[in-house]
Amino acid sequence: MTPRGGRDDIDGIETLANGRSVVKVRVRAIAEGGEANRAVTELLAASLGVPKKNVRLLSGATSRMKQVAVDGDPAKLGDALRV
Repeated sequence: MTPRGGRDDIDGIETLANGRSVVKVRVRAIAEGGEANRAVTELLAASLGVPKKNVRLLSGATSRMKQVAVDGDPAKLGDALRV
């Protein structure tokens, strides 16, 4: 996640050096008071077409690397991210 990234957007899927795939997200919100985390979950919910309550932060509240859970059909969610 990139806080104060100039725009709210998903920049795609990237494979890290360890082989793990991550979704690159940038938000305009600042990383203070949970604003950036809230913006990330709202952006993901809107982009994936799921209610906000279906997206929750599991870990990484104070880190740029976050683990997020999204309730829904995994195939449809994956397809939505690849568009």
